[in-house]
Amino acid sequence: MAYVYGPVPSRRLGRSLGIDPLPFKTCNQNCVYCQLGRTTPLTDRRSFPASATQVVEEVRLTLESGKAGPLDWLTFVGSGEPTLHAGLGTMIRAVRRFAPVPIAVITNGSLLWRPEVREELSCADAVLTCLDAGTERMYRRIHRPHPDLVFDQLLAGWPDFRRAFGGQFWIDVMLVKDVNDSDQAIEGIARVLARVMPDRIHATVPTRPPAEPWVEPASRERLLYARKLFGEIARSPGSCFHAVQVPFPRDPAVYFSEVIVRHPLCADDLSSWFGAPHQRELRAALSRLTERGQAQVVRRFGRDFWAGPAARYGE
Repeated sequence: MAYVYGPVPSRRLGRSLGIDPLPFKTCNQNCVYCQLGRTTPLTDRRSFPASATQVVEEVRLTLESGKAGPLDWLTFVGSGEPTLHAGLGTMIRAVRRFAPVPIAVITNGSLLWRPEVREELSCADAVLTCLDAGTERMYRRIHRPHPDLVFDQLLAGWPDFRRAFGGQFWIDVMLVKDVNDSDQAIEGIARVLARVMPDRIHATVPTRPPAEPWVEPASRERLLYARKLFGEIARSPGSCFHAVQVPFPRDPAVYFSEVIVRHPLCADDLSSWFGAPHQRELRAALSRLTERGQAQVVRRFGRDFWAGPAARYGE
């Protein structure tokens, strides 16, 4: 499929069918921890890289076929920043007409200062974004954004969106060791969160292959400090998430070729996603993709990850 992939087990959303309307890698940030590697080049221009009609039709056909199995969410996410597709609102509204489950959008939140983007996202049932910095300096260090993005400006629309949005507004805070995990950095993030007042905060650390090899997860002690500071609505993976399995794919090679370009996998995922049976078959499918140049192996945190062939990771 060109635009639909999965389902993928999500720690926050359960069984999620991904909808990816962007070419790889269309983004206005170059985050040091991004699991899809480096963004080259950066773009901050909204456009129509894919036909909204074609994206919606692929979602409809996928759901009608029943191949995706039981789902908890449909999620606009994937090969970059989904709000850079100027037809995002059109697609959300069209999918809502036949969607059997709620719709989420995972975004970096950089364009929420634009009224038209806030209006388009208001059609979703949940919007998940990230806040990893409390200052302009830290924002540029972690996210390495497009030159036109300014920290105070991009945050300007968040409280307005939160007040007007009828769905769930969740914010992830990714803590990177020796970067934004000091008391001062976490306290700065907490001050911004207090202004926005999201429904839920996910305090987390990098678990997927980061773009830069020096990125390491913050310690459990730092994670617990952040949770305490963020208040009762804060959660972290070790305390609230449970393993979610998905049906065994009819064609593992096709499934993996569609997933890894948006969601790199490690060996542990094969067991937690699909259970104990068929592990050898799943590994063989990923090995074949690597041999054909349809996947690459990236080593991070002492583990090997299968990622898309076009992703660029620092060495």
